[in-house]
Amino acid sequence: MLSGKLVLHDVREELESLHESVLAAVSQSGFDEASNFAVRLALEEAVANAFRHGNAEDPSKTVLVEYEVDPHRIWIAVEDEGSGFDPGAVPDPTDDENLEIPSGRGIMLMRAYMTHVEIKSPGNRIEMIFTRD
Repeated sequence: MLSGKLVLHDVREELESLHESVLAAVSQSGFDEASNFAVRLALEEAVANAFRHGNAEDPSKTVLVEYEVDPHRIWIAVEDEGSGFDPGAVPDPTDDENLEIPSGRGIMLMRAYMTHVEIKSPGNRIEMIFTRD
């Protein structure tokens, strides 16, 4: 099993090292390109949301990323220093009245590409699992 923990201070500066760590583990564990794409997209959305919404772009706050990868399963957790949010309060971006609203798409994409997504109370930590078919 490959695993790690990264503390990110700036999403723009550290996204490449995050990819090198997590996606290298995904590739080394034998997951294909489609799996790599799914995990990359979900991870980028989770980290971007953590910095933008969770930490309110406060440069003094960090985002913690933890991961465990084995040949059958990828587990990723992303945690910010914000107060959290109620995932049930996020409008469904596919409803006609919400098509022009930019929020909610990241969570929708994470749920579409990962096998399991759970937002832990109080809403400042998301855990995602991707498993082989």
